[in-house]
Amino acid sequence: MSITEKNGLKINTKLFDFVNNEIIPGTNIKSDEFWDNFGKIVHELAPINRKLIQKREDLQKKIDEWHKKSKGKELNKKEYLEFLKNIFYIVEEKDDFNIETVNVDDEIAKIAGPQLVVPVDNARYALNAANARWGSLYDALYGTDVIPGERSKEFDEKRAQTVIAYVRKFLDEVIPLEKGKWNEISGMKVRDNDIVFILDNKEIHLKNKDQFIGYNGEKEKLTSILFKNNNLHIDIIIDSNHFIGKIDKASISDFIIESALSTIIDNEDSVAAVDAEDKVKCYRNWLGLMKGDLTADVEKNGKKFIRKLNPDRTYISRDGNKITLHGRALMLNRNVGHLMTNPAIILEDGTEIPEGIMDVFIATLCALHDFINRKNSRTASVYIVKPKMHGPEEVAFTNTLFGKVEEALGIKKYSIKVGIMDEERRTTVNLKECIRQVKNRIVFINTGFLDRTGDEMHTSFEAGPMIFKGDMKKSTWLGTYENWNVDIGLSCGFSGKAQIGKGMWAMPDQMANMMDQKIGHPKSGANCAWVPSPTAATLHSMHYHKVNVFAEQNKIKSRSKAKLDDILEIPTADRPNWAIDDINRELENNAQGILGYVVRWINQGVGCSKVPDINNVGLMEDRATLRISSQHIANWLHHGICKEDQVMKVMKKMAKIVDEQNKNDPAYQKMSDNFEKSVAFSAACDLVFKGRVQPSGYTEPLLHQKRLEKKASN
Repeated sequence: MSITEKNGLKINTKLFDFVNNEIIPGTNIKSDEFWDNFGKIVHELAPINRKLIQKREDLQKKIDEWHKKSKGKELNKKEYLEFLKNIFYIVEEKDDFNIETVNVDDEIAKIAGPQLVVPVDNARYALNAANARWGSLYDALYGTDVIPGERSKEFDEKRAQTVIAYVRKFLDEVIPLEKGKWNEISGMKVRDNDIVFILDNKEIHLKNKDQFIGYNGEKEKLTSILFKNNNLHIDIIIDSNHFIGKIDKASISDFIIESALSTIIDNEDSVAAVDAEDKVKCYRNWLGLMKGDLTADVEKNGKKFIRKLNPDRTYISRDGNKITLHGRALMLNRNVGHLMTNPAIILEDGTEIPEGIMDVFIATLCALHDFINRKNSRTASVYIVKPKMHGPEEVAFTNTLFGKVEEALGIKKYSIKVGIMDEERRTTVNLKECIRQVKNRIVFINTGFLDRTGDEMHTSFEAGPMIFKGDMKKSTWLGTYENWNVDIGLSCGFSGKAQIGKGMWAMPDQMANMMDQKIGHPKSGANCAWVPSPTAATLHSMHYHKVNVFAEQNKIKSRSKAKLDDILEIPTADRPNWAIDDINRELENNAQGILGYVVRWINQGVGCSKVPDINNVGLMEDRATLRISSQHIANWLHHGICKEDQVMKVMKKMAKIVDEQNKNDPAYQKMSDNFEKSVAFSAACDLVFKGRVQPSGYTEPLLHQKRLEKKASN
């Protein structure tokens, strides 16, 4: 491994050369100046970073001791609250305030819609996600279980007609006609700056004429018509020669709708990046997105082609002017949190660089290219989502770090915007004060049920055995937490300025269920919610046409606010007397999820994938789901609900099942052939049997250690 020494840093030469030769050219930044500023700031902030991590451990020890002393007693919430305040786990809440963030792109401030999350280390996925700003509603419905019935490889005209009818009914709801129904229309034309529909040889108009925005083609022979509802666009494509247009009464061949308004390009939970080689791969893809020149070789249905970023979309406005709409999702970059370090750079004292410091420096340096071409952010902002922060002090540290990066790169103060993942208990209970620390750069708060549950279990580990994982969704603390997040965001003036987000739909094959359930997110006042695929984004966008999120937010402002007492309701089981079969079933479910994810992470470096669960239902797994499952078994072990040999027996049983589920993957390495020599099986077991002592119950330290071990042995 080649090392370059610079300003007290030992930098992996691959990373050093990548920054100098690929990122810096074209930015007005001088290489020596960059590394000089970088070295000074890293050495100044790394010790503070370490102290913040140590404070987490110190607080956790105090909470553990409090629960141990209270063992056998019913939780006294008043005493518990006072204790948490006395140790400054909960800080004093100060006066009300409104956030002051400026120069925010409309996709975050003014438009509500789906948000995709995609691993940065896969260029094809990243391009698909960026291009998911627009999606075919016909394709999304035809290819998923939203439309019931078999889906064959051959074209099914009956299914296509069902899709057409489904979309027409949707249009009746969101873009209604003054008379009649959309399925009765036989033609459309533009006249006198208005759209005219032909229905039974009569001319009719829209109920709300302002929903017609523009068109393409000739007024009497249109090729597309652009509509707008709740700030979202729908492009109706007209082509009588298309195989769908031929069977359509009005020659409509497709509905292209705005789908993923924003996309989180993820460097954290969905990637397996453990060293300089991995990080350069991630950073290079982000650089390509910021420059606009990222490409990927794709093979689909036997055809090879190069995928690249979609261009903007152009139309003729109703008054004859040109309209240009953004062709890509607004991209945010999720950095890693404060905990992890990376061997890509070694500091003067011999320690590894805090990875989050490295991430924001390099992500922002890459974004300087976008500041010039304005293809992503039109306001010269770079959006950094910061996960796994614990409380206001850590958020303040992030604010300091971002400010120093802005100074070092010579960009305007508050150009780096921040998104707070409200996924740690200490952040939840102090959310208002966390937001205050970044009130000039905050653009996003988002609940994350998975990580938040993992932290809930770890923080209250000594309080008792946790309830079954499936029961968590019905627990008092969780519903309160989701409402609390929205209440705090609205009270701090987020509406019309910043996103209030909700978590992931984890079952990409169950779109019918998603359509039934995920409409609850916009109804809850969330102006974005996470989806796992471009198809899911297209379908979920229908919810934002049906629900005006900003109107919902206005209603929510007047409701009774969520109570801190209810958030502190610990989800422990009251004197559990569970049947052994129920316990084993829960252990098997957890173990299967752990093994199915870890084996790909360790052996193949895959940080996010669709993993079949115990019932062979494909679930999008990442480190957040892993954190819950490992902490849950570790908690039950600690409280004697199960025994070590019992858990090991389950782990080996489920490893064989996972091996069988992956038998068609030529790159897959089985665990059950030799449990003792399988690094992946060892990692999965460590996550469980050493789960109690992992910092905040995180899985990253063990995963990184084992992945590096596996890479060294290859």
